[in-house]
Amino acid sequence: MAQLLITGGAGFIGSHTCLALLKEGHNLFALDNYCNSSPRSLERVSVLAGIDGRDRIKVVKGDIRNKDVLRKVFGGQDQPIDAVVHFAGLKAVGESFLYPLSYWDVNVNGTLCLLEVMKTYGCRTIVFSSSATVYGFPQKIPTSETSNVQPINPYGSTKAAVEQLLAHLADSEPGWRIACLRYFNPVGAHPSGSIGEAPIGIPNNLFPFVSQVAVGIRKELEIFGADWPTPDGTPVRDYIHVMDLAEGHCAALQALLREPPQLITTNLGSGQGYSVLQIVKSFEEATGRHIPYKITPRRQGDAAFSIADPTFAKNRLGWATKRTLLDMCRDSWVWQQLNPFGYGDQKDDDSN
Repeated sequence: MAQLLITGGAGFIGSHTCLALLKEGHNLFALDNYCNSSPRSLERVSVLAGIDGRDRIKVVKGDIRNKDVLRKVFGGQDQPIDAVVHFAGLKAVGESFLYPLSYWDVNVNGTLCLLEVMKTYGCRTIVFSSSATVYGFPQKIPTSETSNVQPINPYGSTKAAVEQLLAHLADSEPGWRIACLRYFNPVGAHPSGSIGEAPIGIPNNLFPFVSQVAVGIRKELEIFGADWPTPDGTPVRDYIHVMDLAEGHCAALQALLREPPQLITTNLGSGQGYSVLQIVKSFEEATGRHIPYKITPRRQGDAAFSIADPTFAKNRLGWATKRTLLDMCRDSWVWQQLNPFGYGDQKDDDSN
């Protein structure tokens, strides 16, 4: 059992990972500024984790760029923080073109602040939430970890920069245990429907957009381009159930805590690609709802294919995806039906 700091713990992937870590027996501090999340997610995580979950997860409102907040977390405990699972950051590809300064400030400078405080307090174990966007237009499909890092958007560039920073840190000072997890397209929700993806405003990701169309919040789905060099003309992605992804973080953390200091860089994906139109069809089959859509111009910073080669994660961490596309669609739909307006922090009136 370890004492962990989870930055961005109230977010989509963070909340599901908090639940998985609690079930493994760890004690957590969850730090979040709620810029694109809700404190209600962690309240529900406590319920799902069982009666003792409330005593084993402490929630801290704050920003990773605020070193005073970080110092209070690291320095104010009887038991030191053993490791950090770092999710906090901005994550929308399209938005990153509009606000590159914000993305570099939060994602890169925020990580720098975190690492400086970790070093001060002798915590040298971190699992970093990276992204397959670092591969840009991948040279080979499926894409392995040996592929070139060549991001094509500001968001991916910030993830690549943090990976480079972590590599330099590991080279410069002994004792660091670091895992960079390049995951592909997280979707789905906890099967209970209690926690899931709840974007504030218009969704940037496919599954919440499809779900909102299915439940009637939005009129139709936008598909960004039908002229891609793919079998049906729409982009192909490797989708991974968020619970599989949460378990991947647990596997990486276990490896870091039990093994000598090292840097692990690995994909987290299924190795299976689905096009946008395939997702629409599968969602219709899982829900019995028709999903109207319209084709719009390609979105800047997108690629035709993004599919993981998951071999290294299986061999190195003993981890592989278990949930199917049907599970992803069904669990997303249960979440959306039970929570049509997410966690209820705000209702989005900007429906189209």
